[in-house]
Amino acid sequence: MLNILLVDDDVEFSDVVCHIVEFLGHNICTATSLKEAHQWFENNTFDHVLLDFMLPDGSGLHLLDHLKMIGQSPKVTLISGHPSVKGILADMCEQDVGHLLKPLQREDLELVLNGPKKTAKKAKVPAITRHFNSLIGESEPMQKLYTMIERVAKTNANVMLMGESGAGKEVVAQAIHNASQCEGPLVASNCGALSKELIGSELFGHEKGAFTGAIARKEGVFEQADGGTLFLDEVTEMPIDMQPNLLRVLETKKVTRVCGNRELPINCRVISATNRSLTDLAQNNIIREDIYFRLAVFPIDIPALRERKEDIPLLANAFLEQLNEENGTDFKWQAAQIKELEAHEWPGNVRELQNDVHRLVVLAGEDKTITPDLLGSKFMDAQEIGAPTGNLKGINTRGKLKAALEELEAYMIKEGLKRCNFNKSRLSKELGISRASLIMKVDKYDLDKRKKAAGE
Repeated sequence: MLNILLVDDDVEFSDVVCHIVEFLGHNICTATSLKEAHQWFENNTFDHVLLDFMLPDGSGLHLLDHLKMIGQSPKVTLISGHPSVKGILADMCEQDVGHLLKPLQREDLELVLNGPKKTAKKAKVPAITRHFNSLIGESEPMQKLYTMIERVAKTNANVMLMGESGAGKEVVAQAIHNASQCEGPLVASNCGALSKELIGSELFGHEKGAFTGAIARKEGVFEQADGGTLFLDEVTEMPIDMQPNLLRVLETKKVTRVCGNRELPINCRVISATNRSLTDLAQNNIIREDIYFRLAVFPIDIPALRERKEDIPLLANAFLEQLNEENGTDFKWQAAQIKELEAHEWPGNVRELQNDVHRLVVLAGEDKTITPDLLGSKFMDAQEIGAPTGNLKGINTRGKLKAALEELEAYMIKEGLKRCNFNKSRLSKELGISRASLIMKVDKYDLDKRKKAAGE
C-alpha cells in the first residue's frame, strides 16, 4: 500500500483519480496548489506524487525544487494535457520523473503505481520472420521474390504484380513500399470495384460541382500518394476508354481533376496488379499495349501457394498466432493438421488459407482444440467438393484448346450461379476473379437469365 499525494486544481479530475487509486488499494491525499502541497509535506511523507504541470500559483516543477530543499525524494509523475508538453518536460526533468497525459485511464495509473503485471512465462515459440515487415515464407520461390523486391526497391520503376487471386499481391506491394523507404504513404485503390462513372474521380480527383453529389473538392489517389506509392489493384479491369487518361498521367506525371482547369504535378511509384495471364491480356484486348509497358516496367510474378507448400506451416502458424492474440486464446496446431493443410491445393492461395484458419478456430469453439475432423469438412477429396456439380460429360475435349477452355469456363460459371443462388459476389470469390470480371463473363456466355442458367 502506497501513500500518494495528488496535486491538481481540476476537482472533477481529482475525484476520478482518487477513486481509481483507492480501488487499486492505496491511500491518497489531494492538494489544489503548490502552497497546499508544501503544507502536506510539513508533517507527512509520501511514496508517490502525482503532479499537475500547470497550477494556479506556479509550475509543478517548482515542487520538485522544494522536495530537494526539504530532503524528501518520493517518486514523482508529472501530468499534462498536451503531448507536446510531455516531450519538453522529459528534457527538463531528471530521468526518474515519470510523465502521464490526460485523460488518464485506470491502466495508466496502475502501471505507474504498481508496475507492470507479472505474467506467467510462456514457452518460447520460434519467431516468424516477416521479410520487409510483411511477407512470410522461406521457400525458393519466395527467396527469388525477395531478390526482385530488393532490386526494384532501389529504383523508382513502375511495377506490375501478376499472380492468382489471393496470392498476396497487396502484401507484396506493401513490401516494395517498405523496402523503398520513401517518405510518402502507400495508397491503394481497386480499379475493379469502381463504376465507369466514378473511376475518374477516384484516380484523378474532382472539383466541387463536377457531378451530382460532388459537394466539395476531392483529391484523387495519385495526389494522395504523392511522394510515396500508389497501388492499383485489378488495373486490367479498368474500362478501356479510361485508359488513355491513365496513360497521360503516367507519361506527364501530372494530373488534372475532373472538371479542373490546371495540371497538378505528382511524384509516386505506381504498383499495379492483375490476376490475368499475359496471354489473356494480349489476346483479348483488355489493356492497351502502351499502358501495359508503362505499368510493367518491372513485372513480377507472384508464386501460387501450391508452388511453395513448404511455407504453409509458417503461414498457418502466423495466422493462428494473430487470432490467439486478438481473442486471448491459445490454439496450437498438431502435426497431422499441418500435413492436411500441406496436402490441399489451395486454389484461393494465401487468402483462402487465412480465411480457413479463422473458420477452424471458430468451429473449435469452447473445446479450444483444432481437431483433424474439423479439417475434414474442408479438405475432402476434390471429386466430392472441388469439381463442378456433376461430371464433365458434354464438354468438347477435341478441337481448339481455346474453345474447349471457354466451354469449360461457361459450364463452371453456369453451375456456380445455381450453386450460389445467383450471388455474383460470392461466386466471384469462389472462382478467384473480380466481380466485374464475372459479370463480363456472364454477359459473354449469355448466362444472365436465371431460367436459362438453371437449364429450364
